[in-house]
Amino acid sequence: MQTFIDWLNASHLVGISLFNLMMALLVAIGSYALMVLGLRVVTGRLRKISERTSTGMDDVVVNVLARTNRWLLLLAAILIGVGVLDLGPHWSGRVGQAWFVAVALQLGLWLTHAISVGVRGYELRHHHGAAGNLSASATLLTWFLRTMLWAVILLAVLSNVGVNITAFIASLGVGGIAVALAVQNILGDLFASLSIAVDKPFEVGDFISSSAGVGTVEYVGLKTTRIRALTGEQIVVSNTDLLKQAVKNFRRMQERRIVFGFGVTYGTAPELAEQIPQIVRDLVEADETLRFDRAHFLKFGESSLDYEVVYFVLDPSYNLYMDAQQRLNLGLMRAFAARGIEFAFPTRTLYVSPMEVEKQEGKDAPVPPRALRA
Repeated sequence: MQTFIDWLNASHLVGISLFNLMMALLVAIGSYALMVLGLRVVTGRLRKISERTSTGMDDVVVNVLARTNRWLLLLAAILIGVGVLDLGPHWSGRVGQAWFVAVALQLGLWLTHAISVGVRGYELRHHHGAAGNLSASATLLTWFLRTMLWAVILLAVLSNVGVNITAFIASLGVGGIAVALAVQNILGDLFASLSIAVDKPFEVGDFISSSAGVGTVEYVGLKTTRIRALTGEQIVVSNTDLLKQAVKNFRRMQERRIVFGFGVTYGTAPELAEQIPQIVRDLVEADETLRFDRAHFLKFGESSLDYEVVYFVLDPSYNLYMDAQQRLNLGLMRAFAARGIEFAFPTRTLYVSPMEVEKQEGKDAPVPPRALRA
């Protein structure tokens, strides 16, 4: 055995002993096996963790790690083995450059898959969870992000291997400015879409109100948002214009505050007028879906004694609010009828002086001077 080892040390290939080459090969094989095994263990554990959580970030990490390129792992293992060899400064620099290329390529593959998963997840969340193909805008965004990613990786690799990329960067800068000026409106809507995705002022299924209209959000795209109006038509508004205005999101309501008023006739006795706020309070508190706030004799109106009532509907649904208001209105009608209280309606009393009446009847009507002379 010692004789064989001595022979390996004595024999050389391209200036490196066969013993060192064999050790580098064994280190490379061991490194490859460890990396594959470690990647499998880490991916398996992360997959089990992702099955117990509701967040999507861990699923993205698992999917990205599962796309690790085996050939790049093999290249990394070979470079680890080559690192065992005693190479000169020139080849050591080349090995470092090869390391950079391998890591850059693998990082590019990971980020490429992450972009695809991220854009698809955004599309599914904002398009009713449809599992179909990506929309044209999402496909365009995926292509744009991938192109930018690999352009950066290519420039980084060229710079690492010693290529002067200053001219390339200058050309890309000028071209980028020209493209940005040409598609500034599209880029504005794109960034507005990203703002909606990150800040989440509204999501698909939310009922919103804005100057563009009132309705349910059906789709949030990269350029436009589509709202299904209450009257049935679809409203299409650009994301930039939508974010420039105030948007009311009724789905985020926890309860609905209602203010309504009514009036009773001036012939209502003060004792009955004093009882009306308590009558309203009893009706509101008898309804489990409502929470009473206040009821007051507000003012003396033109033809009525005006009252103002404020209460809260514990469920923000508009239909439930209308049902509760209807029950309250009917309850007020029954309670007022039982007490002889009358609701007021617009009335106006006209007082006519006796002299005006006599004039209308022709009494004491003055004779024109011309008629007297005749």
